[in-house]
Amino acid sequence: MIHLVARRIRADQRDRAVGWLREIDGPRRAEALESLAAEGVDHETAMIIDTGDGPILVYAMQTDDLARSRAVTDQSPRSVDAEHRAVMRRADDGPADAEIVLDLRVNLD
Repeated sequence: MIHLVARRIRADQRDRAVGWLREIDGPRRAEALESLAAEGVDHETAMIIDTGDGPILVYAMQTDDLARSRAVTDQSPRSVDAEHRAVMRRADDGPADAEIVLDLRVNLD
């Protein structure tokens, strides 16, 4: 299942958050992929939308068990996960107003 999260990012932390996300999608990609595998996440993507009210970070994750994924991440001893939590907490400026207006799934049962 795909899970979406939209969070406001502090304008003064935008460049740091983008730099960090590029770092984990670049030189630290292997660490990040190892972490995703441990979390049971099949795919994760993020984008920044710049608005008149400040930047918004939109995350999409594909996992069958979001609660388990979050629990594994929160308890992870991996440095990449600890750094990710620190950067994102510093950048976070609360939830963005968002409404899911389409959610189609093919029933594969």
